[in-house]
Amino acid sequence: MGHDAQINAAYYNDSGAYDYSFCFSSLKPYIQKADIAIGNLEVTLGGEPYTGYPQFSSPDELAVALREAGFDILINANNHALDRGKEGLERTIEVTGREGLILTGSFESGEDRETRYPLIVEKNNILLAILNYTYGTNGLISSPPNIVNYIDTLLIRNDIQKARKANPDFIIACMHWGNEYELEGNKVQKSVARFLANEGVDAIIGSHPHVVQPFEILYNGADSTDFLPVVYSLGNFVSNQRERYRNGGIIFTLELTKTEKTIPTGFSYKPVWVQKPVINEIPRLRIIPANPTDKESEQLKLTDEELLKLEEFYDDTSKRLKNIPEDR
Repeated sequence: MGHDAQINAAYYNDSGAYDYSFCFSSLKPYIQKADIAIGNLEVTLGGEPYTGYPQFSSPDELAVALREAGFDILINANNHALDRGKEGLERTIEVTGREGLILTGSFESGEDRETRYPLIVEKNNILLAILNYTYGTNGLISSPPNIVNYIDTLLIRNDIQKARKANPDFIIACMHWGNEYELEGNKVQKSVARFLANEGVDAIIGSHPHVVQPFEILYNGADSTDFLPVVYSLGNFVSNQRERYRNGGIIFTLELTKTEKTIPTGFSYKPVWVQKPVINEIPRLRIIPANPTDKESEQLKLTDEELLKLEEFYDDTSKRLKNIPEDR
């Protein structure tokens, strides 16, 4: 996300410029290890004036830092995609593309969507189809010919059928859904997840509630090896929300192996927490492991208060995700 405090934290008086590299510095090696790293871009890059909640527009330097941190793909079908209207949507597509990032979920036009959606990417001889949809856009309506993908079962079914024409090895659906701050997935999320499973999606990753929600395995048919992982909500990767449950999130790691078919052969999560150190009298923001090693804790110079908050978040998250391995 991109609250005002995040924008302020990225501004450096000595250079008169924005720089988000510090924010991602602690997790950069971890993110770069991934063959493909995907993030939910819940802001626009709509240009000045830069604003936080309720209608986000972050500096272009955020895209630079995301690329340098190791992100490859950004999903943008979320409730803030239209915060800066037509200009903001189109500029976000332009800026992320300029920085070498792949963006999906929002489109300049129907022709644009037809050309590059569903998103098909290949890595290590595995062909992935990536889908992305949102429950809504805060009551804002896209200006023609712009398109934002909404959760619509007929639309999704047609998109899956189109994706299958590319013969993907694996289909991932990234869903912006659920109720904010609820610690469990609701009936609608579970109903949509079952629909996606029945339509042949292979993994489901959720966002929007701003808190970590439980992990679940869904099974298709009688074959117990035919399963798909569902993360109902990853929580907050980075934001200025400081309340309990909201001051962190998880990175979900999915390992795929291709033999006769491509299947998940491993999945895990890494809990992350947002530290807000004051450096040269300026509050900065940095995403850090919520399970730091002793060496990492020493380097991060966590205060006693920060340690208490971090440990609280870690304990809360561990209890909610006790059925999935933790990545240390």
